[in-house]
Parts: sequence; structure tokens; C-alpha cells
Amino acid sequence: MQLDLTDASLPAYKALASSVRLRIIRLLSSNPRMNVTDLAVQLNLSPAIILMHLNKLEAAGLIGFEKKGHNKISKLKVDEIYVRFPKKIYSAFEAYETQIPVGQYTAFSVQPSCGLAGEKDYIGKVDNPSYFMSPERMKAGMVWFSNGFLEYQAPNLLNADKHLEMLDLSVELGSEFPFSNNVWPSDITFFINNIEIGTWTSPGDFADVRGKYTPAWLPDNVNQYGIQKILRITGHGSYLDGQPFTDISLDSLDTNQQTFTIRFEVKNDAKNQGGCTIFGKEFGNYNQDIVFKVFYS
Repeated sequence: MQLDLTDASLPAYKALASSVRLRIIRLLSSNPRMNVTDLAVQLNLSPAIILMHLNKLEAAGLIGFEKKGHNKISKLKVDEIYVRFPKKIYSAFEAYETQIPVGQYTAFSVQPSCGLAGEKDYIGKVDNPSYFMSPERMKAGMVWFSNGFLEYQAPNLLNADKHLEMLDLSVELGSEFPFSNNVWPSDITFFINNIEIGTWTSPGDFADVRGKYTPAWLPDNVNQYGIQKILRITGHGSYLDGQPFTDISLDSLDTNQQTFTIRFEVKNDAKNQGGCTIFGKEFGNYNQDIVFKVFYS
């Protein structure tokens, strides 16, 4: 589950703001099918009090109920929770931004499971890489593959009198598992201008709740949303989500080309080969394409 700092996330924050409810979550983590009586005994509270706390957890989307005979069984619906803070204010450089639709890749090599999804349906046949060259791919809002890469290009508009100060890449990413698997790590490697910047391990292919912008036609049990990643490359190294990432800096890149080449790859020798899903506009939790921003002075 992914939270932000809007009012829409308040139910989850309120549900977690209780020592009793935190203890309930810990109990359900170790014994995923406890009923109200079981929890009441463990916590030395009345069943009525326990049920009140369970209802708050359910309203926040953290747990679910199912009937087993006359018992009401509680089970966790969420493996992990991520909190996204507002973007930090950038330095006072000049900048231009390129928004690249996720289907506008210029090179690819993918293996099933793979596919593309648009506003109203899948694009071509799922698990057939041949459809990745269909002109209809430009309409894709979500693309996924189990192994291989997708490569995109953004224009390099810097003149000789402009000095490159920083590059930012923002994209919503997840793993790829047939249907979905909330615990399915995958090593996704970022490349800029054919230089390997670093590898981020996606924790899963999420379908615990529907994506905020995922179209209604997409089934509940497939990729719903990813995690927004912001990769920044500066003159003294690279950062991922504001944290030090690798030693690769702007000096490592050939920036005299007409374009910036951006690649997302699950390498053949990756420790966690769990695939890659890229979410674009009208899909996932962020209504955005791949955003590439160039800062200069």
C-alpha cells in the first residue's frame, strides 16, 4: 500500500495510531487467520472492543474479513506501506522537462510474461513480444516484461553556452509476476546514455488495492500500481529518492549527443529476476508519464 500526505490517506494513518491496533497487526502477521475471540484472549480485552478496532483497520484497507462457519476470521491485506512526501524544492537552475509516454520506447528486448495495456483494453496479445513493435504501443499506459529492457529517448536541447547541472528521472515502477504477487523482489537497473547508474530492488508486483488511476476494465488481480522513483544525477554522484545511490556523476556521461537515452533493464545475471512494470498516465498511483528533467545554468 502506498500513502501520501493528502486527506485520502488519513484513514490509514488513524488506523495505525493505536497501540492496540498495532498489536493486532503483529498478531495477524504471525497467525493470519485469527477470529475476534482469539484476539480478545491474546490482548486481554473484550470481544466488543476488539471488533471496534478491527472495523477501523478494515475501513483503512489494512485487513479483511471472511466467514468460516460462525466465526469471523481476520486477515492482513497489506504486506508493506510506503509514505510519499511532497517533492523537495529544486535549486534555482533553469530547466526543461520531457514527458515520455511509457509506450514510446525506441528499443526493446523483452521476454514473457510481457504485454501492454491501454485506456480500454490490452494492446495486442499478452505474452507475445512481437506486439511490442505495434504502432498501437504509443497508446499504452502500462507496459511489463519479465526479463530484458525498454529504452527511451529524450531530446538534448542544451546549446554550447549552457552548462548541465543536474538530471532528474521520475517514473512509477514495480515488479512483474503473472497476475500479481505483493512479495516478488526484482532488480531493476537504470541506464542513462548507456552508462549503468545503479540498481533498485522493487519489493513486489502490487494488487492489494486498486491503483488510484488504473482504468476500471483492468482486473483486480493484476498489476495495479508501482512505487514512484526519482533518480537524480549531479556533478558529485547519483541519488535515489533523495538518498545517496551510486558514485556515477554527470562527468561519467557523454552529454554531447543529440538525445539522452534512458533504459530500464532486468539483467540476465540479476539476483532477483522479478520483471519490471512501468506505469504511465491513467494507470497506477501517479498520473504521469516518464518524466525526464534537465537542469542547466
